[in-house]
Amino acid sequence: MKGIIEGVKSYFSYLAPSNIKISDIVEIILISILLYYLIGWIRDTKAWSLLKGFVILIFVWIIAAVFQFNAISWLYKNALSVGIIAIFIIFQPELRRALEQLGRQNISIFNFDFKNTNKKFSDNTIQEIVRACFEMSKFKTGALIVIEGDTALREYERTGISINANISAELIINIFEHNTPLHDGAMIIHNDTITAATCILPVSDNMMLSKELGTRHRAGVGLSEVTDAFVIIVSEENGKVSVARNGQLIRGIDEMYLRSKLSALQMGSVSIKNKKEAIANSKKRSK
Repeated sequence: MKGIIEGVKSYFSYLAPSNIKISDIVEIILISILLYYLIGWIRDTKAWSLLKGFVILIFVWIIAAVFQFNAISWLYKNALSVGIIAIFIIFQPELRRALEQLGRQNISIFNFDFKNTNKKFSDNTIQEIVRACFEMSKFKTGALIVIEGDTALREYERTGISINANISAELIINIFEHNTPLHDGAMIIHNDTITAATCILPVSDNMMLSKELGTRHRAGVGLSEVTDAFVIIVSEENGKVSVARNGQLIRGIDEMYLRSKLSALQMGSVSIKNKKEAIANSKKRSK
């Protein structure tokens, strides 16, 4: 008992303020922030269930060590090296997505206002896209339109059929018309050109998305999670127009909202707001 008390005293004496440096406090804060965002990211993916499984295995390991279950402890020790490799294999899609998202973050210390002031696409392109989307909305024609950002979408273009045509509302509507060869899949737009159609996009596994959303909406959100593309989705079920950006989906937008976001994207900067803000701004504009 005396030895335990001495051990506790020595432990807390090590944690005394005299032994804590400013760098230690900063390090603790940084690790805490990192863990907070890491757990938040994991909770939005299927990795959350896998993580709970690993926690259970660790709990069993602790019990085996406390009660000296030698056979179980031996199995855990020999499986440790293989288990580390298995973690990277099991979490490979999630780790890749996390690194892609990290690579797309703008670090302000490296931004010295060297932005290109040229427009990414013309005002006519905005007009034609908006007109096509809401014309298709009237007749409940499903559509999935991807507008390329800074991240190149060549790997997704290769999954579809090359178009390389100038943008017009009539062409967009014709491509997504029911029972036409090109209506299934996504259309990709680069600057003022429709580069490809029938493209296959990655489907989001975000558990927070509504269960009523179909593959078209999930594919739009999925691409926005791994690239900086701006995605427009027209629902085939109810004709509503939605947009996806950075993994966030705003449903049931109007023409003015879409035009404003495309205008912001035209200058190289756009973020979509939550639904309440979108509706509030739409009401203000309509007054």
